[in-house]
Amino acid sequence: MPWLPIASARPSDRAAAHADTGRFPMSLWLSAIGASRGVAIGPVHRMHGTDLDIPEYHIGAEAIEDEIARFNAAAREAREQLAAVRDQIPANAPSEIGAFIETHLLMMDDAALIETVTARIRDDRVNAEWALKLQAEELIDVFEQMDDSYLRTRRDDIAHVTARLQRVLLNQEHPIGGCPTDEAGPRPVIVADELTPADIILLHQQGVAAVVTEHGGPLSHSAILARSLRIPALMGAVGARRILADEENVIVDGEAGHLLADPDEAALAFYRHRQQRDARYQRMLAVLRDEDAVSADGVRVTMLANVELPGDAIEAGKVGAEGVGLYRTEFLFMNRDDSPSEDEQFEVYRQVVAAIDGPVTIRTLDAGADKSLGRPDKVSPNPALGLRAIRLCLKETALFRTQLRALLRASAEGRMRIMLPMISTVSEIRQARHLIGEVAAELDDEGIAYDRDLPVGAMIEVPAAALAAPTLARYCDFFSLGTNDLIQYTLAIDRIDDEINYLYDPLHPAVLGLIRMTIDAGRAAGIGVSMCGEMASDKRYTPLLLGLGLTEFSMHPASVLEVKRAVMGADVDRLRRRTAEILSLTDANTYREALDGLTRESID
Repeated sequence: MPWLPIASARPSDRAAAHADTGRFPMSLWLSAIGASRGVAIGPVHRMHGTDLDIPEYHIGAEAIEDEIARFNAAAREAREQLAAVRDQIPANAPSEIGAFIETHLLMMDDAALIETVTARIRDDRVNAEWALKLQAEELIDVFEQMDDSYLRTRRDDIAHVTARLQRVLLNQEHPIGGCPTDEAGPRPVIVADELTPADIILLHQQGVAAVVTEHGGPLSHSAILARSLRIPALMGAVGARRILADEENVIVDGEAGHLLADPDEAALAFYRHRQQRDARYQRMLAVLRDEDAVSADGVRVTMLANVELPGDAIEAGKVGAEGVGLYRTEFLFMNRDDSPSEDEQFEVYRQVVAAIDGPVTIRTLDAGADKSLGRPDKVSPNPALGLRAIRLCLKETALFRTQLRALLRASAEGRMRIMLPMISTVSEIRQARHLIGEVAAELDDEGIAYDRDLPVGAMIEVPAAALAAPTLARYCDFFSLGTNDLIQYTLAIDRIDDEINYLYDPLHPAVLGLIRMTIDAGRAAGIGVSMCGEMASDKRYTPLLLGLGLTEFSMHPASVLEVKRAVMGADVDRLRRRTAEILSLTDANTYREALDGLTRESID
């Protein structure tokens, strides 16, 4: 059930009976999905829904041009809103967030949406809101009829963009309306049917305490962003907007997935204590900044950070990261009509390499799927499986050579590694290395310095690459496990599709088998293996990954200290024995119970 009214009891009995669990009778209890950890206490502010009241009326011929002008003005304002949101995305936010906003900006300029709406206003003589509604319904219907599951999920983008346009037209564009902004007052808990990443960023700027949505899941773009911004979040709280009232005081527990409405003093005291404990925990973690990540039995583990922009290196340094395990280069190529020049790229890469006291692993351009370069003529009918990442680079070699020249030049400034994304065959590695060799020869002829021993590795994010890891290792200096895509491709699911994301399972035997194969192949070949996917950032999986033999983690800077603490408390030798025993189990229930027990070891 999505919510449970808890039976009445005396406050003293309630506090005594439920102090350990935090469950307090006499309050409304909503059960949901904990999407972002943390405890928040504050008044409810119900946000707009997608169920907007759209006016529908015909207009006279003399009003057509004014109505078109009103719609175009609304489209410009909506674009400006999104552009402002894009410019305020936190530097440590995952790259998917920027790509999500960029996709919506591109749609704001799409003739299939904007020009067709103006044509409907003129031809059908209807108001802008009605014309937009008709066009949106038609586009969504087209996407829903597509056979490809990835493209079917794009209907949500149409819904988000048109809802934003409708709110501008209806003068309801402010995402939280009359939400209190008085810093001295209690921060509100936003309750909505659904929130886009753009909404999350705007809400963060206004200092909200937490967000609760009726739809969505922990792997959505919005959930990922909430975690990056440390906003406690619940998702899948069905009926919350109907059940809860504005200004009603609530407690949100983002880790347990609970919302307590109209809490009494005992409940408030319990959760305020939780907040204080969490604050102490964060201060305790900060003490670990300069400590080495060495397990209880003496195994040294390398802690690296995933970064997006040159400024992210500062965040990585603050938490004691020993280097960069994944530096994404897509931001240089997005939201522009031309590709960045060699000198522009060189300057960015040089700054990052010079700023980091440790190795910097730079991933070559990983465009495609949800990271389009804004070229509609290049869109694949199935982007997730189409021309993307290394495939795009090997097809458009001029683009790739420019990046390689910039990378090799920057390698003279410090310790750098080049990582090739979405490798699936040996031929891709060989072609890429051949191009790197040609670029190196050019630099030799020009007398330009570079690291002649520059390591080149592969991202293992396609099942075929994991299965062929022993062969690929002969052509690579290192591997990096990209578990986000590896899990998706192995289980054939889109992790941000609410309809099927329950199937996204890092603990699936097939997934763990591929991870183990990769680590074993790297060890046998004498090359390093790291992990840069979200799995490496989650302390629940730290014992398991240590047990699989992983000794190099790369993650969001916000997770470095938590994972380091889990490493320092682990007995790796024992974990390796236990993990081997668990992976040999054939009974599904026993296997899952044993893995759950292992992952609980790193949770306080």
